[in-house]
Amino acid sequence: MTSNRIIQPGQSYTFSKYFELPYTTKDILADFNCSYEKKILELPNYLGEITYLDFLNRYLERNISIFDSVAEIAIREMLISPILVEVCDQTQSILYIEYSVNVNEQLKGTFDYYLVSQNSLLVIEAKQSDLKRGFNQLAVELLALDQWVDSPNPILYGAVTNGYDWKFGILQRQEKHIIEDTKLYRVPEGLEELLRVLVGILSN
Repeated sequence: MTSNRIIQPGQSYTFSKYFELPYTTKDILADFNCSYEKKILELPNYLGEITYLDFLNRYLERNISIFDSVAEIAIREMLISPILVEVCDQTQSILYIEYSVNVNEQLKGTFDYYLVSQNSLLVIEAKQSDLKRGFNQLAVELLALDQWVDSPNPILYGAVTNGYDWKFGILQRQEKHIIEDTKLYRVPEGLEELLRVLVGILSN
């Protein structure tokens, strides 16, 4: 742990800047007076029927077989967006893409995906690779969301994904404590488990 501040007063930081910083999640969050830990999260789990599971499985497997790209936009369009559209349709959630937030000079930028339901909020960050640094960015985005929204929810949810692997995190707002899930959800083989978590969060 560093005793020096990482976030320099008076300097401007966008969310994507935190992806580039060569520091641990714990050290970055310490500058925001936010604590951090890693453990297996007990995330909400939807137990009902998912009618579009077979369709989405076939759709994603086809997409994986026909496209060969490391571009973030391609991964988002071919692997991530189809999942989120179906989840939002089931949960009657609103899906925002490239949602702009400006809390202050240290907390500003865009969320790749921002899902809003009557019961919950979910931020999703898409990254080509390096989910660990991607989680640094996601963690700061959750801190920004905490100040941006007027919501009674005690927990804010987020996920970072490269299209194939999904990692979740939560912000316990009152405690100002972020937990990074040690579990990964893999697409397409773990699609059903991932869908049940996403639907569970938005229906919770």
